Amino acid sequence: MHTVWKGSISFGLVNIPVKMFTATEDKDIRFKYIHKECHTPVKYKKTCPACNKDVGPEEIVRGYEYEPGKFVIMTEEDFEDLEVKSEKTVEIMDFVSLEEIDPIYFDKTYFLGPQETGGKAYTLLREALGSKKRIAVAKITIRDRESLAVIRVYNNVLMLETIFYPDEVRDSKLVPGVPENLQTTKAELDMATQLIDNLTTEFSPQKYSDTYRERLLEKINAKVEGKEFVVQKETDKDNIVSLMEALKQSIQMSKSEKAEKGEAKEAKSRKGGRKPSKAKEPVQP
Repeated sequence: MHTVWKGSISFGLVNIPVKMFTATEDKDIRFKYIHKECHTPVKYKKTCPACNKDVGPEEIVRGYEYEPGKFVIMTEEDFEDLEVKSEKTVEIMDFVSLEEIDPIYFDKTYFLGPQETGGKAYTLLREALGSKKRIAVAKITIRDRESLAVIRVYNNVLMLETIFYPDEVRDSKLVPGVPENLQTTKAELDMATQLIDNLTTEFSPQKYSDTYRERLLEKINAKVEGKEFVVQKETDKDNIVSLMEALKQSIQMSKSEKAEKGEAKEAKSRKGGRKPSKAKEPVQP
């Protein structure tokens, strides 16, 4: 696993030397734009529309548009003058409960592993967080950008997750068309809660998969091998005209699925135990 950052966690007067590793990976399938005629990847050039000429990297600077069409130019010296505090330190500021942070704040996830001399202090923080059921709120600088983060325990490993600042989360009141005064009937609410109960289970991430990506890879591999790829189209569902009818049909479907899962689970448990005795066939008169 590739190390993306090295530093230490500042925990009071305790420093914990750690290495940081990316915990997730993007599995999206990437495509290149190519010339249809010769299948050569297309190159993109940076041009200036005002001067009508290509622009090289040495001619490009960074500018901030403070008004439409008006920019303030920032030089490399301007960025160097900005003080970046605790460049190689994860500075813990507070401890909070995980339930207090809404998932909308979470951004990118990293694993934290101890450096050669940090094993004991790493273990101490991990055990303390686990026993108190707390997570740490901290600040970290990654690639010259200061980020807010939390540190928590995941499968016996310390994990750091960068989180958005409050002003980076948009106000939910800006969402248009959210109903406020619509009333639902008791029957509708009872059926909706029954449907939720029927579909409630323990979270098992292994049972979920990206079916679109799987089908796309199948099609790509079929094209590479020169095979025919047939996409099975889903049958159109009947149009359900009322909310109550949709709830009724959904509950019936969920009951059937729940019964099938129960039978499969029972059969699996029987498989590991003693086989049931075979029933005797009735004697024909």
